Amino acid sequence: MIRISQLLVICLTFSFLQAQSKKDDFITVFEASNGTETATYYQTIQYYSDLANAFPQIQLQAIGKTDSGEPLHIVTFNVDAKFSFETIRENKRVLLINNGIHPGESDGIDATMMLFRDMAKGKIPAPKNTVVVTIPIYNVGGSLNRNSGTRANQNGPKAYGFRGNAQNFDLNRDFIKNDTENAKTFAQIFHLVKPDVFIDNHVSNGADYQYVLTHLFTQHNKLGGELGSYLQNTIMPALEADLQKKDWDITPYVNVFNQVPEIGFSQFMDYPRYSTGYTALWNVIGMMVETHMLKPYKPRVEGTYELMRSMIAITEREGDHISKLRQAAFEAFKNQKMYPLDWEVDTTKSTTLNFKGFEGNTITSEVTGKERLKYDRNKPFEKPVAYQNYFKPTVDVAVPKAYIIPQGWHSVIDLLKGNGVQMNRFEKDTTLAVESYKIADFETRKSPYEGHYQHYKTSVTASENNLLFRKGDYWISTNQNAVRYLVETLEPQAPDSFFNWNFFDTILQKKEGFSPYVFEDTASELLASNSELKAEFEAKKQAEPEFSNNWYAQLNWLYERSNNYEPAYLQYPVYRVK
Repeated sequence: MIRISQLLVICLTFSFLQAQSKKDDFITVFEASNGTETATYYQTIQYYSDLANAFPQIQLQAIGKTDSGEPLHIVTFNVDAKFSFETIRENKRVLLINNGIHPGESDGIDATMMLFRDMAKGKIPAPKNTVVVTIPIYNVGGSLNRNSGTRANQNGPKAYGFRGNAQNFDLNRDFIKNDTENAKTFAQIFHLVKPDVFIDNHVSNGADYQYVLTHLFTQHNKLGGELGSYLQNTIMPALEADLQKKDWDITPYVNVFNQVPEIGFSQFMDYPRYSTGYTALWNVIGMMVETHMLKPYKPRVEGTYELMRSMIAITEREGDHISKLRQAAFEAFKNQKMYPLDWEVDTTKSTTLNFKGFEGNTITSEVTGKERLKYDRNKPFEKPVAYQNYFKPTVDVAVPKAYIIPQGWHSVIDLLKGNGVQMNRFEKDTTLAVESYKIADFETRKSPYEGHYQHYKTSVTASENNLLFRKGDYWISTNQNAVRYLVETLEPQAPDSFFNWNFFDTILQKKEGFSPYVFEDTASELLASNSELKAEFEAKKQAEPEFSNNWYAQLNWLYERSNNYEPAYLQYPVYRVK
């Protein structure tokens, strides 16, 4: 009996020591499943908590809210074990990694867990002059909504999160409009960390090809100046070369859908609604990792791991130069007279890729009986493909000295504050000469997009006026680091302007009107007192039979030219100081 008890104690002790050994090794769910599973949200946070408790170089910090009710976290790796970002920025660069924005695309979640462990344990070199920060899972609500079916085309893992967040928003469309608590907290994190380099880990949709890895850097013309050229001519080739040394092929993101890539494709234009478009507004070198959905989960995670290692090494090597170029870019944009708001592909320039794909043919579908695209993986090829990665501006605007926003537009003002915009308030009522916009034309989506009926093709007419601004209204100088953010949100013509995202839609509705039977007399007096208006009115009736036959249209036309017509209609309530 004693021997049995002793044996039981020995077995239990061995089991405990074995379990403790595994914990000390910090084996991830991904590794334990031989590359077939991804960690849940709670497993991920617990893993980083255990790492932080075991290694002084790692800190786990909860910051801000998400729509799910759970907090957002950041995990920081600093070989010096110091975690004040104000101090860090004095002599180090910061690389920020965002994971799980689309939790079904979970590759980065698992890869980053292993990356932080391996840096802490000395399995791979830890950067000395670069601090690595990660958001373990950005879309917490989507991660908690776990399933095995919504990624219809994806080859693993066994279960994963959902693309929509707790409010069913796609968070990679929310960086400007901030409909979610997640996006508000991201802005808080971003302006706390102030990264030099940004990585957002994803999994692609689209064509079939040989690569496990593709990269989607922010568009270099849009990033602009020497920094944009440096991204295109130094950073991107350095990443490709470093991965090549490790036998990892990579190509630019294959931006095609339901067609073969070898006919050529263009670079993706990352407007500020997207993560790398948003970070570019602060002159950050940004990229998305896009692994290939059809490749097995294990190599996708391993490829993401190696890509992040390479970008850390590049940041470590190039950090001082990146910092200098970023600072120069801030100063250049503060002094820039004209700013491009929208872009199109420059068809006069392109890059030739030595692309590795699979032959694709059009065959008859057994399901629909119509033509469908079919790739043949038994027929790989390597051939030159035209890649259109140069863009040119289509709309630009003169940068004003300042913007003025009346204090009543508090939702916009709160967004500006949340993004670190410096603002001053008028201490007394003040009359100033300003440039004023009227919305001349726009179109609106017929179906909802990310909770909005977004506007586009917006145009304005400008006039100069002396206007009275009240005590408490906001004066916002463009001579600050947030100048790009200000121009791209406050100029209505910009694709991701606050106007186009419906923040000013109340100006598109008339609040007053007229009663025809009363206004008839007013209209008659108006015509009698204004011969030029009367001549224009009669000419319009002669030229437009439809107008001539519509008594209400005639009265409304005169109403719009009377002093009864409300000035707020179509008046854009953000004013420019030249």
